[in-house]
Amino acid sequence: MIPNILSIAGSDPSGGAGIQADLKTFSALGCYGMAALTALTAQNTRGVTGVHVPPAAFVAAQIEAIFADVRVDAVKIGMLASPEIVTAVADCLARHKPAHIVLDPVLVATSGDSLGAPGVVDAMRARLFPLATLITPNLPEAATLAGAPEATDVEGLERLAALLHGQGARAVLVKGGHLSGAMAEDALFADGVVTRFSAPRVATSNTHGTGCTLSSAIAAHLAQGLALEAAIRAAKTYLTEALRAGDRLDVGHGHGPVHHFARLWPH
Repeated sequence: MIPNILSIAGSDPSGGAGIQADLKTFSALGCYGMAALTALTAQNTRGVTGVHVPPAAFVAAQIEAIFADVRVDAVKIGMLASPEIVTAVADCLARHKPAHIVLDPVLVATSGDSLGAPGVVDAMRARLFPLATLITPNLPEAATLAGAPEATDVEGLERLAALLHGQGARAVLVKGGHLSGAMAEDALFADGVVTRFSAPRVATSNTHGTGCTLSSAIAAHLAQGLALEAAIRAAKTYLTEALRAGDRLDVGHGHGPVHHFARLWPH
C-alpha cells in the first residue's frame, strides 16, 4: 500500500524548500503527499522578503481535516512561525498519535533569514520534542535549541545531540553540513547510542531546501517500514543524488534547489 504522508510546514513559492520540497520528495520516493500550511513566505533563491502567518486555529483545522478522512502513515513538521502554532500542532498530533513524526525545527532559511518568532524554541522543546520520532536540526538550529555554543567538529555534533536528547527528544540527528571538510558528517543519538553518518561533500551552490528534503525523505522511508537508522541512510543517499544533480536545474540566481526528481527524469 502506498504510504500517505502529511507535511505540516510553510510554503516556498520558488519551489525548492518548505511544503513544495516536501511534496516533491514524497512523490519521488513513491509516497502520497499531503500538506497543512503553517505560513506563506515571499522568498526565492536569494532570500525571504515576507512571511504571512495564518491563525493557529486554521492550521489546526487543516490538520484535523486530514485526520478525519485520510490514513496518515507519517508526519513531517517544518516551519512553525509562532508558539501558538507549535501548541496547536502538538495538540492535534497528541490526539491522533501518528506512527512516525519527523520534526525539522526550521528556524533560519538557507539565505540566513529568520523564520521563527520568539517563544518558538521553548514551545518546541516542551510540546513537540516528546512527540517526535526524530528531530533533525542543522548545526546552528541544534545550538539554539540546546542553548549551547555551535559545534566545530563531529564530537561537538554528538554532544549537541546528547544535550537535545536530555531535553526530551527521543532521537536526534544533528546535521553537520555547516562544518568544513571533504566529508559531510551527521550524528544520531538514539536509545543511548551515537551513530555517525558520513558522505562525501557535494560541491554545489544548489543547496536550497536540503534540510526539508532530508527530513521528508526520512519520513517517507519510515512510513515504508524502514527502521530509523536505515531510513536515515536511505534518505541521505537520496539527498546526495539530488545535490549532485542540482546543477542540471537553472532556477534563480542564489542558492538554487536540489533536483528532487533526479532518479526519475532522464538526463
